[in-house]
Amino acid sequence: MAVDVLTDVVIDRPCDQVAAYAADPSNAPNWYVNIDSVVWRTEPPLRVGSQAAFVARFLGRRLEYTYEIVELEKGHRLVMRTAEGPFPMETTYTWQPHPEGGTTMTLRNRGEPAGFARIGAPAMAAAMRRANRKDLAKLKSLLEQQAT
Repeated sequence: MAVDVLTDVVIDRPCDQVAAYAADPSNAPNWYVNIDSVVWRTEPPLRVGSQAAFVARFLGRRLEYTYEIVELEKGHRLVMRTAEGPFPMETTYTWQPHPEGGTTMTLRNRGEPAGFARIGAPAMAAAMRRANRKDLAKLKSLLEQQAT
């Protein structure tokens, strides 16, 4: 069973500012609740082919994985896929102007758990959804506080 979780939030900041902050892997530990650390595997700045190694905690387990940037439309869309990790995962960020001002940021995680993880896919999706909501709420709070 595939996991496909889509979450979004409206952040009262311009798209370019939200995208610049969220797309920088170095900032991930600041707004992802479960990410402990990030190490660039390639030299910044971010571009297609860039890689970053993440250490995270999820469902009580320590995870290590490396994401590779596979699509990048600066300020609009970022797609990264696991180059190394416990199971194939793709994360997509999109940023669009919100009609009432600010930015709508969408976070999508999808993947195909293998082995034992496949059995727990529904629980994994629910946990991911909860974590993503917390992550986006923290990102919103960080960026909106920077504005004041």
